[in-house]
Amino acid sequence: MLDFTSDIVDDTPSSRTTPSAPVDDRALLDAYSNAVIDVTDRVGPAVVRVETGPKVPNGRERGGLGSGIVISPDGLVLTNSHVVGTSKEIRLRDVEGHVGDAQVLGVDPDTDLALLRANGVRHLPYAALGNSKTLRRGQLVIAIGNPLGFESTVTAGVVSALGRSIRSVSGRTIEDVIQTDAALNPGNSGGPLVSSHAEVIGINTAIINGAQGICFAVASNTAQFVLSEIIRHGYVRRAYIGVAGQTAPVPRRHAVLAGIENKMGALLAQIEPDGPAARAGLLPGDVVIRLDGVEINGVDDLIRVLDRDRIGRRLAMDVLRLGRLRAIDIDPIERKPQR
Repeated sequence: MLDFTSDIVDDTPSSRTTPSAPVDDRALLDAYSNAVIDVTDRVGPAVVRVETGPKVPNGRERGGLGSGIVISPDGLVLTNSHVVGTSKEIRLRDVEGHVGDAQVLGVDPDTDLALLRANGVRHLPYAALGNSKTLRRGQLVIAIGNPLGFESTVTAGVVSALGRSIRSVSGRTIEDVIQTDAALNPGNSGGPLVSSHAEVIGINTAIINGAQGICFAVASNTAQFVLSEIIRHGYVRRAYIGVAGQTAPVPRRHAVLAGIENKMGALLAQIEPDGPAARAGLLPGDVVIRLDGVEINGVDDLIRVLDRDRIGRRLAMDVLRLGRLRAIDIDPIERKPQR
């Protein structure tokens, strides 16, 4: 039996606790709202609607619709390459409804980015590219664009993850992609993902159909690299060795015999005649496991290593051929720009 006789209740005024007052969230909500409003006021005028296709729609050629962000007062505009496509007629519509033609300075399907220049217009409102390396998960971000044709739409969310990799339309992987839960829809493509400091830290590029709150943006540092390459060369320079391949497992017995740790490698399926790989003596069926001192665990690793810094350099390559390790020297060339 429980004995409560020893329990003493102190009912003096000093022992009574006063219920704490409810926390007033209005100040926090006002700060959040003010941050979004401030970013929208500063960056919103620099967001344009990108229209492609003929001015007068016809049955033979259909137009497209996306977003873009002006990044310089002389009319440089960043958008997605899939928004531009192969269209020869491109128009930009600003927040005030003014429409002007634009020309394509360069596209890079490997990162899904394109650079445009507005024709005959100067001193446009523009936004600055920020440093995407300073981002942290949970940080507030704002997306501005034209989803489903609704102009100047603003959505807010947070950085859900950093350093993601997604597949581009060209088949290559886009590295260092930002994942966010800021709502994106068709038409948002090419629009800016903006930090609370009103800096463009990403270019919105993709959504996952059927998923909610999983959206992706190409990091601003990648966009800065693509921008500088297009301005200097008209395209993004990358190394090329003339092979087609796929990611394949390395049999354990072959790895032990060769003294390597690779579980996967890049299996070469085709060798381009008279290309760098053919001249180096590579054969279909070879498995690349190392290039220029970098371990290769698949085709994506091989593509990643073949950057502009390795154009015209002799590189050491280790391959497995019939289970035996072979060392081969190869001379990558510059990949021809895509037209």
